[in-house]
Order: sequence, then structure tokens, then C-alpha cells
Amino acid sequence: MPGIRPDSGKIIFRPPRLAYIGLSTQRIFAMALRIGDIAPDFEQVSTEGLLRFHRWKGRSWAVLFSHPHDFTPVCTTELGEAARRAPDFAARGAKLLGLSVDQPENHAAWLGDIEKVAGHRPSFPIVADFDRAVSELYDMIHPAASATQTVRTVFVIDPRNVVRLILAYPNAVGRDFGEILRALDALILTDAHPVVTPVNWRPGEQVIAAPHLDADDLARRVGADSADLPYLRRGAAPSLAERRD
Repeated sequence: MPGIRPDSGKIIFRPPRLAYIGLSTQRIFAMALRIGDIAPDFEQVSTEGLLRFHRWKGRSWAVLFSHPHDFTPVCTTELGEAARRAPDFAARGAKLLGLSVDQPENHAAWLGDIEKVAGHRPSFPIVADFDRAVSELYDMIHPAASATQTVRTVFVIDPRNVVRLILAYPNAVGRDFGEILRALDALILTDAHPVVTPVNWRPGEQVIAAPHLDADDLARRVGADSADLPYLRRGAAPSLAERRD
């Protein structure tokens, strides 16, 4: 973590530490996570008991998303939609993990309200981050917005535990889980093939060939059939059955 060396006044850097709730009461100060960083491991109680994040996640993709508080209207609708779309995430090899800054017993009582509103009960764990240790570790609390509640953050984490996408919404604005699925589809596709996705892309639509591909590779691996510009060559989206060489 960043800090000031007392004898010199110089800024020094130390790698972010891992947080294991219950093992230390020291407040954790860490740099904000960025795309490409390793998602820190943590241990915290959840609606499914004690959860050790990396162990629970295994080699799957994971979508970690935070909520300001239990029994709040926007959060209730979001968790209901996440519960409805959970099979869609599972079909992509992704696990959902919610988080709210509240006590475990409140989480358990809240599940009934979520099911009543959405018709779906969350089948995934919801972390009870009652001491805000995970929220601070993942920089989910933005003090200018609220000193105690998380904003609506989303972290998409790949099978290697690398942070691949970060979203942050203010508390008054509900998230679009269809967009999170769309971005996950794009990440999986572009990991598997030398392509990138254009604006407003949806699965099945044309993609853009990676700029480094020469003409032979382009025809063999992407089959680009149009070129708006020399560096913008479009083609049909490859099948995920054929992986990147």
C-alpha cells in the first residue's frame, strides 16, 4: 500500500495486502483496484456461511457486485434481476456474488422480500460485509458519495483472478444486468479469438479483427468481409468452439 516513510517523507509503495476478516482488526488502506490487477482474496460471512473468495470462485469467472444496504428498494430489484439471470451467468461459466454492508441475519430476512418482488430467490451467496472490510479492500466506498455505504460497484473477474471490468453506479441508479452479461460475452469472445467488439455489439453480430492480423491470418481466422478503414476490418463473430491459437 502507499505510505510515507517517516524518516524521509518520500512516498513508498507496498503491494496491496490480502484481507482475511477476523484475522486482523487493523484498517486496510489499499490502492484502488484497476483492470489487470489480481482481485484480492478475502474471507467473510455470507448467506451461505463463511466464504473464502478465491476458494469459492475456483477457476470460474466471477461477478462481484455491491449494494449500499439491505431492505433498500433499488437493491431489492437488482438482486431479484440477478437471481432471474443467474442461469445465464452460469451458462457462461460465471458465478455471481453479491455484497451488502449489513449483518448476516438481515441478509437472510431480506431474501424473502427479494423473492416476493421478483419471483426469484437468489441462488448465489450474498456477503454480509458488516465491518466494511471487503468494501474498503475493493474501494467500494466512495467517501464523497457516502462515508459508510458502498456505491453500486461491479467487478468482473476472470478464471485467473484478474480484474477484467469495473463499473460504478451511484446509489440512485440501478444497474443493467443485461449489459453485464453483454460485456462478459465480449470478454470471453475476445479472450478466445483475435477480435475486438465494436460499439453496441451484441452476441452474434459482426466483430472487428485485431489490428495486428495480416491479410492471410485475417482470412483464415476471422474471414473479414468488409473494411471501413485499413485498421477497421469487420467480420462474422467466430465460434467459441474454435479457440485462439
